Parts: sequence; C-alpha cells; structure tokens
Amino acid sequence: MDTRKCIAALIYPDFMSLDVVGPLQVFASANAERNRQGLGDAYRVLLLGEQVGPVNSSSGMRLLADASWADCDPSTLDTLLIPGGAGETLQCENLALLDWLRRAEPQIRRLGSVCSGALILARTGLLDGQRVTTHWADVDSLREHAQLQVDADCLHTFDPADSRAAHLFTSAGVTAGIDLALALVEADLGRSMALAVARRLVMFLRRPGGQAQFSALLAPEPSRTPRLAELLAWIPGNLGGDLSLEALAEQARLTPRTLSRVFAKELGTGPARYVERIRLEAARALLQDAQASISTVARLTGFGHPENLRRVFHKHLSVSPLEYAERFGREIHHA
Repeated sequence: MDTRKCIAALIYPDFMSLDVVGPLQVFASANAERNRQGLGDAYRVLLLGEQVGPVNSSSGMRLLADASWADCDPSTLDTLLIPGGAGETLQCENLALLDWLRRAEPQIRRLGSVCSGALILARTGLLDGQRVTTHWADVDSLREHAQLQVDADCLHTFDPADSRAAHLFTSAGVTAGIDLALALVEADLGRSMALAVARRLVMFLRRPGGQAQFSALLAPEPSRTPRLAELLAWIPGNLGGDLSLEALAEQARLTPRTLSRVFAKELGTGPARYVERIRLEAARALLQDAQASISTVARLTGFGHPENLRRVFHKHLSVSPLEYAERFGREIHHA
C-alpha cells in the first residue's frame, strides 16, 4: 500500500512556474532528506491540468500535467496547491474548475493557494469569512471580495493549530510559496525536518507565516487616488519632517476629518498608517544599501530614535533593523 501523501498542484496556461516548482521542490527535498536518514518517501507529487499533456507557463517553460483535474478523485489528494500567474484571470471564469474545486474541497485534507492563485480560490466562495493573503500587487483585487479578511502583511495563512486555517489557506508571492510548503512539511514531519529541508535548499531560515512580505510599497496610480495624488507624491520627500494628520491636511488643503475619510476611501487605510509604511520602506531601502547607520536611518526617515525604528520593524516585518540589515543588506554600522 502506498502511504505517501499526494501533493498536487494545479497548472493552467500562463501559470507562474515558480509558484509550482518552488513548493513542490520542498516536498521532493523532504523525501531526499528522509532517504538520507534511511527512511522512505513521505510524498509524491502530481500535476493536474485541464487535460493530460504539456502546459505553458508564463515564462514559456512547459510542465506536463499528469492527470486531468476533472477526472481526478479528490479523495486521493492530501494537499492541492493553486498557483498564480498571468492566466489566473481566465481561470477565475472557468466555471467547471470552480465547481470541481467546490466539490473537491471537503475531500482534500489541505487546499491552498500561492500568490494570485488566491483569486481563483476566492472565486469559489470557499474562503468567505476567512483571513487570506496574496502577492502585494494583487491585494486590491482580493479586497474586492467583501467576504474576505485580507491581510497584506503576512507570508501565508496556514496555521496547524486552527482547524480551518489548517485546511484552507493562502500565501503571498512566489518565494512565500516555499515558506508555505516548509510550514506544511513541518506540520507533517516536524520542525527538524523543515529546517533540514531549508538548509538543503540553502535558504537563510524558515520564515514564519506571520512575517510580513518584504515588498515595495508603491504609490498608487494618480488616476486611482485623484484627491491624494499630489500629497502622496510629496510625502516621500518630506519623511524627516512633520507628517502629522494636521500637517498632511494642511498640505492637501483639506480638513483632518476629510483627509482621513478620503484616505479610507481611496487607499483603504489611514494617514498615520500610510506614513508609517512609507517611512518603513525608506528605512528598508537605506539599510539594504548600507547608506547610513541605524541611528541616522531613524532620523532621516522621521522615526527619530532608533528604538522607534526597532518597534516599527518588529511590528511590520518581525525582525529588528539590525537583523534586516544583516540579512538583506551589506555591512552596516550599529551606531
């Protein structure tokens, strides 16, 4: 009897190859680690397409679908991962696929998405009422599903301690799918195995799902924020100055109350939180490029004292400024 857990990934035209290959390599590497320890494989991997045969990814790389999802017995699958990619939009309108996912969900132990695959899963309605995430560039699209609790500041939502989040889950962009797969391996085979796989893949460490996405906070297109466009362009050049609600309102020629209302409507966040994230992004860029000491970075970006900078880094990124600089930057002065 085959006791291996079947880890399946959906593939469709113009899927993101890394969303599939990255996570599946984690499970394959777990098998390699077990073999090195004299143990048998824990997993087998399966690619599901609309039909058997080659499927083009957005990179032009082709992967071979082992089976058709329409003909697949969901009860034979332990885990099914849905990747993102340029072809995700068409799959969101693939009624046959959405219906199959709805029928398959109760029979699969774990059903999750990588990157913008969350948009496909969201269209099924299975994620309604649940905390979800996706690639930072697709967060606004995910927020169009009012029934979802969108968390843009995490790598994945898998939580083995929560029965629902252990069954249905999402992850952020590309490499976050690897973090998700490592979390699934840890839930199956233990932390030591997950860390061994991370070492085998030469990953710095296994990042917890609650850690924020290390991604740029890009200013929205002016057409999307007509009343705030000038203010949003002004803020990054004035990070060391007074960016209180009152100062921002004066710059925007609005009352503080109106400014807060416009921020909520056009950006889905408040002025203070937006400024904090812009300051954080600027601090990250300075630390990555080793352009200044941590105390200087805190001053230049408007945090004032290094302790304020440390609190914000832990709040959003779950690491200290020094740890971030050591991990992602070049040599940095501590002073």
